[in-house]
Amino acid sequence: MRSLAALLVLASVAVAADKPVAPYTKPTCIAHRGASFDAPEHTLAAYELALKYGADFVEPDLQLTKDGVLVCLHDTTLERTTNVKDVFPDRAKEVNGKKTWPVAEFTLKEIQMLDAGGWKDKKFAGQRVPTFQQMIDAVKGKAGIIPETKAPEVYGKLGLNMEKELMAVLKANKLDAPGADPKTPVVIQSFSAESLKALRKDHACRLPLVYLFTVDQTAEKLKEMKEYADGIAPNKALVLKRPGLVADAHALGMSVTVWTCRSGSTGQFKDVKAEMRHMLKELKVDAIFTDNPDQFPKE
Repeated sequence: MRSLAALLVLASVAVAADKPVAPYTKPTCIAHRGASFDAPEHTLAAYELALKYGADFVEPDLQLTKDGVLVCLHDTTLERTTNVKDVFPDRAKEVNGKKTWPVAEFTLKEIQMLDAGGWKDKKFAGQRVPTFQQMIDAVKGKAGIIPETKAPEVYGKLGLNMEKELMAVLKANKLDAPGADPKTPVVIQSFSAESLKALRKDHACRLPLVYLFTVDQTAEKLKEMKEYADGIAPNKALVLKRPGLVADAHALGMSVTVWTCRSGSTGQFKDVKAEMRHMLKELKVDAIFTDNPDQFPKE
């Protein structure tokens, strides 16, 4: 796990240079949707458990409510991880023959009426979909935060600006600059290159940015990414297939984060700890998204 001293070095370099730096030293544990193997994803219970397990960073995926509030949820719809079908049965939209309840069609008040924990286990019944602010309140000062702008184009078409709202919340919490709070480093990630570019150009974001992807990238493509991202986050299958991807990124000064290591989905490895150890020791990745932060190798 990263030391506080290492975080302080990163912060001081960023402030001195007034530009983003690669966001991690090695190795870094990122709690994917919180400690989502043991607790319902993107609930305060999952975030708090991730802290108990000693995660370096906690990840909130972000969505926007109808009234423009950032909430922590992976999907753009509510039905998979809440009881929205029971609470608002008549509010469904039909998409390709399937009923769905889009986040953007519900206000924050309506969304926080929903049970976001009971689907995982009855002991989590009553957990709510947290706002990004509630997530920050739970994690600030205890771990880093790595929000993801999720489907920002979907919200853009509705007149909602996810990047603007993200930076506003970070600024309100004095987390919008590198090194602003050494105990709570912030890294922003996205599958959307346009979202990362907008953060840089339109919102003067100087925080480290990480680009997620699922298709292998050449060294030349990585050079292009370097224009708007400080690090890359490929699917773990990509680095297992071509470990040279890590070296290509490191040669450009870009960090490498892989996703997602979880129990029950480890392929050739005997368990998730062995998988993560291979990623760190053999493939030399910098950080790992995991549903099992308690299994992260600490030696």
